[in-house]
Amino acid sequence: MIVVRPMMKEDVADACAILNQIIEIGGTTAFETPFSDALFVTSYLEGSDKVCCHVALDNKGQVAGFQWLGTRQGLPDSCADIATFTRRQPALKGAGRALFWETEKVARALGFTSINATIRADNTMGLSYYDKMGFRDFSVDYGVPLRDGTPVDRISKRLDLN
Repeated sequence: MIVVRPMMKEDVADACAILNQIIEIGGTTAFETPFSDALFVTSYLEGSDKVCCHVALDNKGQVAGFQWLGTRQGLPDSCADIATFTRRQPALKGAGRALFWETEKVARALGFTSINATIRADNTMGLSYYDKMGFRDFSVDYGVPLRDGTPVDRISKRLDLN
């Protein structure tokens, strides 16, 4: 059974390590520079744009992933933005789905009418995950350059909560 609960300060080191491992592997997040614990706290736990942030715990109580929901400039007030990161080794099957069920409940309870996810076009795993959660293609930002100048499209997907 996967336990999902709000992220707490004691989860930061493990959640940050998951994000940094994903960044190090490359190809599945727009982030290219590792996070310090302090930056992670500012970005995911205490940021003024945060609506909620949950962690998924494995059967040993270890953080296996996290999902953030927040507001973002350029989105309508009724649309929240989402980001999901799950541990690669060992992966916990179903962590992303368990996180999303909780995040969706919060979004609905707070009156959001849609959720936006923006994913790199070369992140097939991320695109598939959001498709499985019911998100549909909404728009594309073409050729967004990585730090090395490589252009990679960003696909925005939306989930209608009505």
